[in-house]
Amino acid sequence: MSRVGLIAGRGNYPLELLQSARQQGVDFLGVIAFKGETDKQVEQLADQVLWIPVGPLTPILEGMKSFAVKEAMMGGQIRPIQLFLARRDEAMKQMLDALPRKNADTIFDAVGQELAKIGVTLLPASRYLESRMPEPGVMTRTQPSEQDLADIRQGMELAGACASLKAGQSVAIREGTVIAVEGFEGTDRMIRRAGRVGGKGCVIVKRAQPGHDMRFDIPVVGMRTLKMMKKAGVRCMALEAQRCIMLQREAFLQGADAAGIAVIAVEADDA
Repeated sequence: MSRVGLIAGRGNYPLELLQSARQQGVDFLGVIAFKGETDKQVEQLADQVLWIPVGPLTPILEGMKSFAVKEAMMGGQIRPIQLFLARRDEAMKQMLDALPRKNADTIFDAVGQELAKIGVTLLPASRYLESRMPEPGVMTRTQPSEQDLADIRQGMELAGACASLKAGQSVAIREGTVIAVEGFEGTDRMIRRAGRVGGKGCVIVKRAQPGHDMRFDIPVVGMRTLKMMKKAGVRCMALEAQRCIMLQREAFLQGADAAGIAVIAVEADDA
């Protein structure tokens, strides 16, 4: 009997992960859900849900023990401001105090180490969602222009450098000019900023950092991202092939075509 635990953040990612895991034969799905963050639809998809506030570590570990799972995953975002406002318990304080640098990689890796101490292995965040990770090639009927392809090459190099510095996973380029680089605000808000700064016609490039730990913080795009791109007048989006997850893929690509946005998956030379 297969049993999997999920630490679920915001958005559709946890929902699609739960649906796909069930379709692939997982018998028991236990979810650690965060109050004010996680979509309540997880209640309909999981066998057991434990709602906790953002901040304390102990309820996460105790929840996984109560689920009696040996494997767990992380999926979905937590609003960045919560990292500063959350009330941490002593276990979380000690874990964070031991980290010389605090970013998604170091924090999630530390949580993974805490899970390992109770006998729970942290699986890749892409498990059960491999079909949402695009192969190389243009995915829309709308084709990228030669200028788009040049901007993508520049953007892949820049996004890789930014990701390796833990500064974000996405950049916006327009005709060879860097318009915006993702920071703490996340991809969707960076796209909105790119539209204000660079106007219509930007190319968005999103990729994982070289040597990315696929257990957590995998680059993800979904319908909210598409909405932002339409508002910003984006003309093309490039994702790193097989290392980014596209949620609601069919609807995403149909919406992109309707808006005249080309979507392409490309391989990174330094992945």
